[in-house]
Amino acid sequence: MNKPKEEQTSILGRVLAWIFLLAVLALVAVQLDRSQRGVLTRGEAAPDFTLTTFDGQVFGSSEMEGKVVLVNIWASWCKPCEQEAEALQAAWLQYEGRGDVLFLGVDYVDTEKEALAYLDRWDISYPNGPDLGTQIYTAFRARGVPETFIINKMGEVAYVKIGPFQGIDEITSVIDRLLEP
Repeated sequence: MNKPKEEQTSILGRVLAWIFLLAVLALVAVQLDRSQRGVLTRGEAAPDFTLTTFDGQVFGSSEMEGKVVLVNIWASWCKPCEQEAEALQAAWLQYEGRGDVLFLGVDYVDTEKEALAYLDRWDISYPNGPDLGTQIYTAFRARGVPETFIINKMGEVAYVKIGPFQGIDEITSVIDRLLEP
């Protein structure tokens, strides 16, 4: 004997409600796990990511392999990011011609127009691109901006800086150590 259509619809509604509730709980559990792990720490493998720059260049694992890579997460609306912009650019100019050091700027939750104006204002020439969908920010388990991760030639996080660098010497001392034979 078939159940009345109203009763079938009611059962289907309850099943869908339970599925939705379980999906929400699973999402909350994943977010809690991420937040409790904190930012990446020294010695952890750097996350695999790809950055497409504002001018269309693509930087993935093959472009980073065997290099010291500085990943700076910033935003045009971030006042502390401005405090380190000149030091980062000056450090980049010291290493740019070497071939074994790569700086990547990751623009977090910004508009392209504002981001490009920021890069122009601070005359930043190292590769920068938007973090579409905040994928890189999430992969690095970042918590704010600016945050910088320096990755050694073996692909491990060697240094984490939360907040702005205080000057070029702070940046170069870390990179120079990682370049030593």
